[in-house]
Amino acid sequence: MTHWNAGPHVPDDPEGRSGPIRVIVHPPSPTGGRRVRVDGEILGLAHNVSDVAEFLRRAGLEIDPAEVAVAPSIDWRGVGPERWGPETSS
Repeated sequence: MTHWNAGPHVPDDPEGRSGPIRVIVHPPSPTGGRRVRVDGEILGLAHNVSDVAEFLRRAGLEIDPAEVAVAPSIDWRGVGPERWGPETSS
């Protein structure tokens, strides 16, 4: 079960930018891994869905690692959660 501790809006937003929390997992980097952002802040370079879940947990957003790949709140850019290595040319 997904549980967002922060609720559906950014808590204590002094700039008045409250709205839905945006989680973006960017395409694989040329050296492998995918950058993870929450509301524009880079949380780290993930190498699997468990890393994404851990970054989100540290940011106060609880999500079951088994749900990361299908969570509607996560925007998977470029490719889905099955790709983590560097892009290769054919």
